[in-house]
Amino acid sequence: MNAVANYLHHILPPERAAELTRISRQVTVKSGSYFIRQGEVPRKVAFVISGLFRYVYITENGDEYTKSLIQQGSYISSYSAMIAATPSHFYIQALEDAEIMQTPYLKWKELLDSDPFWVSFLLKFIEKGFVTKEKRERDLLLLDAETRYLDFLREFPGLEKRVKQNIIASYLGIKPESLSRIRKNLQS
Repeated sequence: MNAVANYLHHILPPERAAELTRISRQVTVKSGSYFIRQGEVPRKVAFVISGLFRYVYITENGDEYTKSLIQQGSYISSYSAMIAATPSHFYIQALEDAEIMQTPYLKWKELLDSDPFWVSFLLKFIEKGFVTKEKRERDLLLLDAETRYLDFLREFPGLEKRVKQNIIASYLGIKPESLSRIRKNLQS
């Protein structure tokens, strides 16, 4: 857990990082594996130390809709399902081998209840998530596919080389063929 503790010391005071590491454990998640599965009642939250995840809806027909991409320095969880103790509506999938610091929800809740510092810490992540969600909704409703792709390239520099094109298309709300056409048009 030393690497995790060292990373946390960059975002938390040392005594706070120690509190969090005491109730958590470092976990390696292999690329393609799921942190949470659709239909599972989530009972854990994790801080992404390294790697890349996506929140994805998968229909009965196998169609995939990527809700969001989560990089290091963020939390992952099906939070609303976790606090309501209901099944998650989406999967959380590792797109690369990843290192996370996983915390059981009940321990996390005890930490939140024990000190206003942790409520403030959580609020920062919730606010960041809300801003991201609002922008994503606005972009999907108001921008054309090419503009969304250009925004994706600016927002996630280098990610187009790390993520399969069908996942990027799913994130953008378009078919892979449309993404290929957009990329071809931008290159010419």
